[in-house]
Amino acid sequence: MSERVNFKMKRKPDWLRVPYYNDQSISYLTEMLEEMNLNTVCVEANCPNRAECFSNKTATFMILGTKCTRKCMFCNVRHGNPDPLDKDEPFRIASAVNKLCLKHVVITSVTRDDLSDGGSYHFARVIQAIRKTSPETVVEVLIPDLTDIADIISESPEVISHNIETVETLYSMVRHEADYDRSLSVIHNVKKQNASIRTKSGLMLGLGETRDEVLKTFDDLIKAGCDYLTIGQYLSPSKNHYPVREYVEPMVFSEYAEIAYKKGFIFVASAPLVRSSYHAEKAFNASK
Repeated sequence: MSERVNFKMKRKPDWLRVPYYNDQSISYLTEMLEEMNLNTVCVEANCPNRAECFSNKTATFMILGTKCTRKCMFCNVRHGNPDPLDKDEPFRIASAVNKLCLKHVVITSVTRDDLSDGGSYHFARVIQAIRKTSPETVVEVLIPDLTDIADIISESPEVISHNIETVETLYSMVRHEADYDRSLSVIHNVKKQNASIRTKSGLMLGLGETRDEVLKTFDDLIKAGCDYLTIGQYLSPSKNHYPVREYVEPMVFSEYAEIAYKKGFIFVASAPLVRSSYHAEKAFNASK
């Protein structure tokens, strides 16, 4: 990890094999989402943990459509001209949360640069709807790099997350339409406006980052006020996406977790198949 890796691994190692799940809950949740016309990042981003989460009757809901206005080189979500806002979506989300009896729900979205507020008000409406039907449910929102998050903060979700995704030096190649400092400012602004809200961010490994760059990112997130951190292995969705430069061994993830805790993070989930919303309730419960 001390030097950049400039080759593409052809085969996934054993530690990236996903267990097979054959559970009726998977079919139940899949059919329910289709009937209610709801989207999940689990499906749209082809998450490796989808079967496990669906078998537990949980999912990360994705609002504001399925087309992103950006084209990040690591992401499997479709891009292009987005559809008009679905004004009934908040109520369908709330109904699904209630029907599934979720104790902790994660709401994320595509990036909507076409909207003046980036979708902030729509996020707020979703939170409002969930509060009305499931007041005991912990609400976590995983938001894009919005510049104005006042509407979201006013609804007091328990957790506001924004993924830094990669180290600063790789932004021009991996997230060329985003900005490292702007992403850090999302975390900072949450804490500045409401220090009681837990903040969270996620980092991918295996894109060619160095160890020093990873540790610098930890420091930058801590300085911004980040409470929770997830670290996982990057998996390229296709040959047209940014290639995997390295498959990072599980031992390295464990070492990074130890370092992150020492630097001040309240909760850290670090393993090859960890994703930003994976077992999200554990972070919140561990920090009560």
